[in-house]
This record gives sequence, structure tokens and C-alpha cells, in this order.
Amino acid sequence: MAIVLFVVAGFLAGGVVQLIKSGATKFSVGLVGLLAALAAAGGVAWLLPGNG
Repeated sequence: MAIVLFVVAGFLAGGVVQLIKSGATKFSVGLVGLLAALAAAGGVAWLLPGNG
């Protein structure tokens, strides 16, 4: 599952770059960037050892 989250984060990060290049609004760039950061954080959290 962590790999899937990292792949999603990569796609979203690429989307941020494309949004910046196309001159999109700061809100949309920020929103997609936030989603990319959350996906990356989820991937890292998934790799952390659990209490189970």
C-alpha cells in the first residue's frame, strides 16, 4: 500500500509542476500540492512499525 501512496504522490507532484507551468490559480496549485504531501506522508506512515 505504501508504494501505491508514493506513486499517487508522484503523480500529484507532477500535476503541481504542470499547474504552475500552465499558470493555474494558487488555490488549485496549493490544493494539489497538499494532496501530494498527504499521500507522501501516508506512504511514510504506512512504513512505520505499528503496535500490532
